Amino acid sequence: MSSPAITLPKTRPEEQTDTRTKRQPPYAVILHNDDLSTMEFVVTVLRKVFGYTVEKCVQMMLEAHNQNRCVVWTGTMELAELKADQIISCGPDPDRADQGAEPLRVSVEPAA
Repeated sequence: MSSPAITLPKTRPEEQTDTRTKRQPPYAVILHNDDLSTMEFVVTVLRKVFGYTVEKCVQMMLEAHNQNRCVVWTGTMELAELKADQIISCGPDPDRADQGAEPLRVSVEPAA
C-alpha cells in the first residue's frame, strides 16, 4: 500500500518584523550647587562643555545656586554620561584649590 502524497507549500509565509526605530528615553545632566567654586568658573565650564552663551550659562549657574540643582543638558544616556564626564574632567576651580575645591558635582538622571 502506498502512502498519500504530502504537498508542501512552495514559499514560506512572511515573518512579521517591526522595523521602526525605538527611541531611547531622555536623560538629564544635573548641575548641583557648589558654594566653593566661583561663579566665573562654573560659567566657563558650561561654556566649554556645551558651547552655550554666557547669558545662558549665568542663568543655569544661578538656578543651580538658588535651587540647589539645574538641568544643563538633556539627551541620550550615553551622551549625558559623556557630558557629565567632560564637566568633571575640567577639574576643580583653580582659584579655590587651596580651599579644597573639587570638580563640579553633576549627576545623570532620567529626564522628567
